[in-house]
Parts: sequence; C-alpha cells; structure tokens
Amino acid sequence: MKKILASTVVLMSSLCLSATAFAQTKEIRVLLANHPYGELLKAAIPDFEKQSGIKVNFESLQEGQLTTKLTTEFATKSSSVDVFMTRPLQEGKMFNRNGWYEPLTTQDFSDYPKNVMSVAAAGSAPFLVPLVTEWQVLYYRKDLFQAAGVEVPKTFTELEAAAKKLNSDTVAGIASRGKGAAAVTQLSSYVYNFGGQYIDKGVAVFDSAPAVEAIRYYGKLLGSYGPKGVTSMSWENIMPLFQAGKVAMWTDASVFYGQIVDPAKTQVPAANFGIANLPAGPKASSPFLVTSWGIAVAKQSKNKELAFKFLDWATSKELAAKGMLSNITMARSSVWKDPKVLESVNPGLVATRAYAAENGNPLDRPYMSAVGEARDQIGELVIESINTKGESANLAAMAKDKVGRVNDLLKDSGEYGQP
Repeated sequence: MKKILASTVVLMSSLCLSATAFAQTKEIRVLLANHPYGELLKAAIPDFEKQSGIKVNFESLQEGQLTTKLTTEFATKSSSVDVFMTRPLQEGKMFNRNGWYEPLTTQDFSDYPKNVMSVAAAGSAPFLVPLVTEWQVLYYRKDLFQAAGVEVPKTFTELEAAAKKLNSDTVAGIASRGKGAAAVTQLSSYVYNFGGQYIDKGVAVFDSAPAVEAIRYYGKLLGSYGPKGVTSMSWENIMPLFQAGKVAMWTDASVFYGQIVDPAKTQVPAANFGIANLPAGPKASSPFLVTSWGIAVAKQSKNKELAFKFLDWATSKELAAKGMLSNITMARSSVWKDPKVLESVNPGLVATRAYAAENGNPLDRPYMSAVGEARDQIGELVIESINTKGESANLAAMAKDKVGRVNDLLKDSGEYGQP
C-alpha cells in the first residue's frame, strides 16, 4: 500500500511539473511603445488571449525608455522578451548588427510597398514587420490660398513664391522644424529633391553641392518666411501655431493630420485645411516614406512558436483596418483600399500616400547606429542656415567638417563604407 501511495505521489508530482512547464510555455512577454498603435494592441490583447490561450505579459514604455530597456536586456543576455515594437530607422541597424532580431522567413510581405520593406530586411530575410508609416506632405490653408489667389505649389520655386506672398506680420508664410536634430527628418526630403543624400554606401555625403544647396534653401524659407523663434521649434511647437491660424503652410509628417483637424484643439475649421504632396525640387520629387514603427520577434526568445502567433495577430489586416479608423497611418497597402476605411480617411491623405508609396525615399535620417549623434551634427547646419536665411558663407565648410565627424562615427561602429 505504501509503495502504491508513493508511486501515486510521484506520478502526481510529475503531472504537476508537466502542467507547470506547459503553463509556462503558454506565456509570452511583449514590450510595446506608448504609441497609438501600442494602445490599440493593449486594448485588443484580452481577445487574443481568449482566442489563443496564450497569456500576454506586456509592458508599455515611452519610445526612448523602450530602446534603452531592450538594449540593456539584450546586451547583457538577461532578456525574457519575446516580441517587441521597434523603430527601424532609430535602432534597427544596431539591433540587426548585434543579432537581436529573429529573421522572419515565413511571413508574407506582399501587402507592403517595396520602399517600406527596404529598411525592414537585411539581405534576403526581413527582421521586422512594418506597422506604421509616415511620409512628408504639405499642409496648407485653403482659405488663405484662395484669398491671396495662390495655387497649391508643385515645385520648390512655387513653394518659395507662395511663402513670400502669404507671409505677413500675423501669419508666417511657411513653417517646418528648425530645432537642430529634430529638423533633420524634415530636411531629408528637401535634400533628396535637390539630388543629395545624407549617406551613400556607408559614407556621409551631405557636404555635396546638392545637399548644401538644399540646406541653404530650407534655411532661406524658414529664416525669411517662418515663424519667429523657429530654430527652437519642433512639430509640437508648430502645430498649435498652425491650428491657431498663424501659419499658412507647414511641411511635416502625414501622421499629424488627425490632430490638426481635431475640433477640440484647432481654431480653424477642418474644411480650411488642405494636404498635398511635398513640392518637387530641381532634381527629384521624392518625399520620405518611412516605417516609424515595426514589430519583431526577439532572437533570444525561448517561446518562438507562441511569439510568431502573436506577431501574426498583431500585424493582421483586421487590426490594421482598426488602426486606420483610429487615424493611424498603417503600413499595409490593402487597408488603403478598404471601402470602409476610405469612407473616413481624407482623400488628400490617401492620394499623398499613394504617391509616396511609388516615389518615396525610405529614409528620413542618416541610416546608421549612431543616428542620434549624426542628427546633432546635421542639426547645427540647419540652425546656421536658418539664422543666415541661407546666406551663410561658412555653410559649405561647416558641412565638410560635420561630414568628417559623422564618418568618424561610422568608423567607430564598423559601418564606414558598408552598404
């Protein structure tokens, strides 16, 4: 009897251990960003748990905190993260170089523009799924244009002429980010449209004649026709001015349209706001189209099968459509053709996205690990140009010096000369 009892106890203990082990494999840890799509996922996770039987332990962090936490955990090999939101242009190169992304070899990426996917893959294997895209557009005041007899500009020459005509003591003709490093992303499309680049084949080249000419043009626009104090302004400073009727045109990311027309925040009727393609430069018409957020599986995850189930759910067409209806500009192409979505999305937003999907540049900053430091260097050129209205005699020499500094950063990280 004692032997039977002992055997039973051992058997039950084994079953308990097996059940515990099984329960552990049905849990995953997910790190989300404090971003509208992160909030959408948080709200929908209970449904995923119910459908899949997988318990999701999630944390939601500010973008800088998220990067720091992931970097620390991955670098010290102490992480239990299975799935995480990620910014491919901010940390993607460093994370991929360190082998922290799990290659995504079985996912279907046919629903994403090719230029969007170009920063989501290394070689033949994508390492993240794009979630949210944004592209540079021209926001403008329809009523002010009509009153001044100004057509929506299609070229940089027309843009400058419109800014000059619309500029007054009470309304700035044009605004864009002027606050150093923050301005670099918005400057990028101007650089591309003048025929320049930030980096070419792993070498900094923003001291080229086209790039310097673009920086001069950007500085002339903002220094001559921008709001006072623009060198201390990023989007969060410019948007309230635009909503208060103090700016006629604003070039920035498409992601802000929903906030601009929010009746609780704007003093200008939504019908008076227009959205158009960024005007073409002398050499190109290529606004940035970037993946601002993606989602990935951690290479060190011990729950890969469960992690991929969550990834597939979090990037589904159904959730992408919900994102669009929440004014989140999703990466999937199909949701931009969904009749229900199109009923509530501004036609101008749809048209500019379609143009960017065909012609957009997938980068809005130097694509390198030390991107923050590089943006600081380029940001100094922006401020110099704005303060001199594009006429700085030192700008070309400054650009050459800054290129040298960025190339040193590339060399320090082993990325110099690497495509």
